[in-house]
Amino acid sequence: MARRKLLSEAEIAARLREVPAWKRDGAAITREWIFEDFPPALAFINRVGGIAEAANHHPDISNSWNRVRLSLTTHDAGGLTAYDFDLAKRIDSLE
Repeated sequence: MARRKLLSEAEIAARLREVPAWKRDGAAITREWIFEDFPPALAFINRVGGIAEAANHHPDISNSWNRVRLSLTTHDAGGLTAYDFDLAKRIDSLE
């Protein structure tokens, strides 16, 4: 697979405007969801997993009872690429 191109700071700023619920966290973008309790949080994680697997781009996932936190970065590129923002949009479409 070809190495994915890192985005410039200007490109990252522009792409963040496309996914306003996501926040920059160094070389990643993150977002947190709060659900009623554990079962819907887990169901959401499973839906994210399907999208991520289909895209062959996998988020870091943290779950604590009703809270789910996702972090996206392109590990093989060492930072943020278009793949991160494209996956963030797909995840946002689950709502």
